[in-house]
Amino acid sequence: MRYAICFTPPMGDPLSAAAASWLGRSVYSGEAAELPSIAGLAVSEIAFHTAVPRRFGFHATVMAPFDLNPDLDEAQLLKAMMLFTSGETPFEIERLEVARIGQCWGLMPQIPSQPMHLLAARVVQAFDRFRAPLGEDEIERADPDRLTAPQFTNLHRWGDPFVMDEYRFHLALTGPVNADVSRRMEGPLREVFEPLLTAPLAIRSLALFVEHEPGAPMRVHSQHPLGRISARPRSDWARRSLEGRPVQADATLPPAPAAAFLLSRP
Repeated sequence: MRYAICFTPPMGDPLSAAAASWLGRSVYSGEAAELPSIAGLAVSEIAFHTAVPRRFGFHATVMAPFDLNPDLDEAQLLKAMMLFTSGETPFEIERLEVARIGQCWGLMPQIPSQPMHLLAARVVQAFDRFRAPLGEDEIERADPDRLTAPQFTNLHRWGDPFVMDEYRFHLALTGPVNADVSRRMEGPLREVFEPLLTAPLAIRSLALFVEHEPGAPMRVHSQHPLGRISARPRSDWARRSLEGRPVQADATLPPAPAAAFLLSRP
């Protein structure tokens, strides 16, 4: 089993619904979603070019997927997440835009967010002890010959080339696409997502993602609100969390630890 620490909008956010439809899967329930009908793009074409982000789910990576340190367990990881997020302050990213990220399309800030950059660095530093060391095969899969010197250093120190000064907040919407496909994807992506990007993006929580077995789709395991419990609004989710009840009614789930919203079964 692997874990990752990410940002993803709340389950009820319109952006989550749009992303689940575009990618064909909800990152919360894990269930398939009906792909959108878009003029000029076949459903099969959308499915093909969204296969990679579909498996990982709609999210912005904060700490890349990692095997758990064999000396630690999930309960300790959850406790550390709750303690960490309780000491962080919620903030906003002023404006997201639909943009090219290398050969892929996704959502990224129009102006880099310093608070997000610093939060990501603190997460990597705080949770590095939970990460099992990379094996030689994992290092090779990172293709170290293509990395810059800082990225190579990050890979060996933090297990991920794209952290610290190399970190770029983004939410992927496609896998790599060639120039022709990219041109045809741009219009539909803007049509689907730009109406949802008029307001700042609220960073109010971090999500623990889980991959139950190699190659399995990743899902939200739990949402961890930022800030002190006493300072958080008493929304229905917050009340359920503080009462020790899971968000989804499911008798097979264990009671939710305070300040964490458990969303999926292990």
